[in-house]
Formats: sequence, C-alpha cells, structure tokens
Amino acid sequence: MTIQKILDHNEHRPWELPNEKWKFYQEWNNAIFLHFKVNLEELIKHVPKELEIDLFQGEPWVSVVAFTMEKIRPKNIPAFSPISNFHEINIRTYVKMNNKTGVYFLSIEGGTKLSCKIAKFISDLPYRYSTIERTSKLYSSSNLNFKDKLCFEFEIGKQIEQKSKVDNWLTERYALFQETDNYINEYEIHHFPWVVNDVEVKNLKCFYPRFMNLLNNKPDKMQYSKGVKVIAWGKNRIKK
Repeated sequence: MTIQKILDHNEHRPWELPNEKWKFYQEWNNAIFLHFKVNLEELIKHVPKELEIDLFQGEPWVSVVAFTMEKIRPKNIPAFSPISNFHEINIRTYVKMNNKTGVYFLSIEGGTKLSCKIAKFISDLPYRYSTIERTSKLYSSSNLNFKDKLCFEFEIGKQIEQKSKVDNWLTERYALFQETDNYINEYEIHHFPWVVNDVEVKNLKCFYPRFMNLLNNKPDKMQYSKGVKVIAWGKNRIKK
C-alpha cells in the first residue's frame, strides 16, 4: 500500500488532514489493547490541567497497548531495522484540546535502548527502555527501575465485523498530546480505520506501581488488531 493511498483514504477522520507535509512513517503491528474504566479523580492527578479528559458515556478510560513498532522512519529516509523495529507498550488515556480528541501518554516503553533514546529526543514523548519479549501467544515486559511488569498469554479470536461506538471511541484517535515544561505538544497522525478482533487474555499480570489506583488485572474490554500503517506530522507546540 502506498503512502498516497493512505492519505487519500481520509473520509473517516473527524477533521481534515493537516496542510503541512508529513514527516514520519511507522507501522503499529500485532497490537493487543487492554482497556480499563478508571476513577476520574484519580486520573486527573496524572493529566496536565491544559488537557480536558475525554469521557465515554460519562466514564474515563485508560488503555494499555502492547504492540510491535516497525519500519518507523523520517520522510525520505529508509527504515533501518535495528532502530526502526522494536516492541512497545504505551499506557494512554483519552483527552481533548483545541476541538480535537486524542490520546495522552502516561507511559511509553520500548524494547530497544537506542530506539528509545532517538524517539525521545526527536518527539519529546516519554520513551523509556524496558525488557520486552513476545511470541505469537505471549507478551512480557519488565522494568527494574520502575518495578513495572506486564505479562500475559493471548489467543486471537474472530474479527469484529461491526465495531461498536466504544470500539471506535477507543481506537479512532488522530491526535497525540504530550506535556513538556513549557508546552503541550500536539502531534497529528493518520491511518486507515483499525480492524479489530476479539482476543482472549489469560494469566494477566499488569503491575505498574505509579498507576496502582488506575490499573488492575481485570480489563473492562480487550481487543487485538493486526495493525495500521501510520503517517505522522511534526509536533505543534502550544504554549501553556
């Protein structure tokens, strides 16, 4: 699939594509989504006041997304697999700013040290290194510095032919927001709509001490996706 074909397929977006030229290509592959309904008062402690927490039917959500990043590269530069391909886990919640709905990352872990350093330097996103392993049936990570651990077995089920409202609300997000000392950075992204499957997750151990009051070992919803090909634009700095 060509990049132009991805850009041309945009009628599903909640707002128009950016006028600027895109800057990065990446693939988010073989993703497992663990979605948790959370307490709003607890979530507020982790989200900058400049961002409005987005709610679905009055409830906030936090998602743990475990996937494999592949072929990430700047425009006009080929991917280099030792840096471009790595396993990733992000913990995200759902927010609004400037009439756009997007995600805010509470945490991002990458399974390759150099990739994490480069991604954090370029994007200002909170990448940090964790030991991550995965097979076709198992996903496992640990971070000794933060005492974090995520481990589960999974079995992919049938494709969901008609996504529900909450399926779309949790997946179809075309902006990322992140906080720095003086700015809220906004990142526009674009991809085809997510195609999701049912997934059975077993023996889940989701232990993040910083988020003990948000996450537990019983997600309210789980999904699997083969993945999406993503076009990304540069960051737009919004002064606090």
